[in-house]
Amino acid sequence: MANNIRNIAIIAHVDHGKTTLVDKIIHASKIFDAHQHFDDLILDDNPLERERGITIVSKNVSVRYNGTKINIIDTPGHADFGGEVERVLKLADGVLLLVDAFEGAMPQTRFVLGKAIALGLKPIVVVNKVDKENCRPDEVHEQVFDLMFNLGASEDQLDFVTLYGSSKQGWMSTDWKHKTDNLIPLLDAVISSIPPAPTLEGTPQMQITSLDYSSFVGRIAIGRVHRGTLKEGTNMSLMKADGTIKKVKIRELHVFEGLGRVKVDEVSSGEICAVSGIEGFDIGDTLADADNPEQLERISIDEPTMNMLFTINNSPFFGKEGKFVTSRHLRDRLFKETEKNLALRVEATDKEDTFLVFGRGILHLSVLIETMRREGYELQVGQPQVLFKEDEKGKRTEPIELLVVDVPEESAGKVIELVSMRKGEMTIMEPKGDLQHLEFTIPSRGLIGLRNNVLTATGGEAIMNHRFVDYEEHKGPIPGRIAGSLISLETGAGTAYTIDKLQDRGSFFVDPGEEVYGGQVIGEHTRPNDLTVNIQKGKKLTNMRASGTDDNAKIVPKRQFSLEEAMEYIQKDEYLEVTPKSIRMRKILLDENERLRYAKTAE
Repeated sequence: MANNIRNIAIIAHVDHGKTTLVDKIIHASKIFDAHQHFDDLILDDNPLERERGITIVSKNVSVRYNGTKINIIDTPGHADFGGEVERVLKLADGVLLLVDAFEGAMPQTRFVLGKAIALGLKPIVVVNKVDKENCRPDEVHEQVFDLMFNLGASEDQLDFVTLYGSSKQGWMSTDWKHKTDNLIPLLDAVISSIPPAPTLEGTPQMQITSLDYSSFVGRIAIGRVHRGTLKEGTNMSLMKADGTIKKVKIRELHVFEGLGRVKVDEVSSGEICAVSGIEGFDIGDTLADADNPEQLERISIDEPTMNMLFTINNSPFFGKEGKFVTSRHLRDRLFKETEKNLALRVEATDKEDTFLVFGRGILHLSVLIETMRREGYELQVGQPQVLFKEDEKGKRTEPIELLVVDVPEESAGKVIELVSMRKGEMTIMEPKGDLQHLEFTIPSRGLIGLRNNVLTATGGEAIMNHRFVDYEEHKGPIPGRIAGSLISLETGAGTAYTIDKLQDRGSFFVDPGEEVYGGQVIGEHTRPNDLTVNIQKGKKLTNMRASGTDDNAKIVPKRQFSLEEAMEYIQKDEYLEVTPKSIRMRKILLDENERLRYAKTAE
């Protein structure tokens, strides 16, 4: 027996138009009332998602078409948030694979599509942005077919429906040369080719795949009912990762309707629902029958590839800008994050104010740091470190990534040189429209700080994407940052006079009048060694009247760093101090004499 429900996840590479397509489907299905008005990116409601133009957290929405309910799950496209995709694919029976009509299948497309095919989900391919210049829809369709074949898709999966269109303009068609004026062909394809959610009879089972929080009812478990029927007010068993079984009671059940939720008395298998009233659950736990509980296989998530040290802010400026500054605040916030962010791991260290946080990449960790600073936390983080492993023979291995760079032809040589210096090996070089398409295998270590260098070398015209491939034998040392740091000697505001006089020593990260402290990294030295400078000194005044011969200070504007750039820039002996208003780099040992003593003992 089948339901009149279709559960689909939308998967694609970053910026191929997933969230825009969901917007258009929402608008087309007339979910909101006449008086409601919504801007674009309806589901990207988090300020960070809107600013960066990327989806970070998976979300679901439902639409009704021709008497069928379609649950749509919008997923992130960036490799660092792959944990979100792995988590929610368990909710779906099919996937809409969105591919850009010019760019074709990108590294991230391969990653998420591989996960969907392994789970046996039925794909529909949408070749998006066919209104773009230089688009090549037929080639892209062939490319996607080859990719599915290489990923081991079944005959049924390879027999996929392809639609062409433009999410932005709100149309889809089975032939890209025949433009329509609506999304009806896409909705028809979903109903005809995605299998209905199956109804499985028996004792109830539901796996918790995500969670929500309400100040009225506390934590809410979200998942898809796998078997049987969940009923309001019934007693259930909660089956945990360690094998323990907890008795719980369902207080309320909600199903997704449009952009909101509707309270119901019972939910049958195949439907996605939200359950409130159960406490102490984690993502991956199974909600099962009270008397005969049976556990579902837990969600498997790829391992983290990078870690960073998180510690409390102990700089001279601590507590001036944030409201959460103690180690207890930091500990509680980090462990709370692991409840919903499955790809993140937190480990306590031998110091009670210091924690090791493991994640999928720089962006994964920087989104956590940015979220915390906006919530009012002050913290310090160390240099990102890649995780090494030992294979069966005892050899040291490290994570290797596939790096794809699309760059104008005249800049390709510079990119190849920069990547080769970081132990990258080129595997593919081919023209793609006006651009050169380059593919490399490169150690994850080599990617730290690379984006900045590549964008500088290509005048900002390179498009870089990467995804984790596998662990391989350690590739040997990779050159880091060559230039040393300029370090402030004293605490106080820098003067224009001194900064002007020191400009031949390097570039500065602070402006005149900005408050700095002793031990803060205030610039980049032109030479490999660190240099401590005093920028607080003013000009000595005399009682002689100047005859206008004094040179006016001509100061180059300070170098601005984004959070990710600063994380990639710092050295092993430096911390990044992050507060709600500032990002500062500093030496771990603020006192110059201590640094010298430490350097001598290290030798």
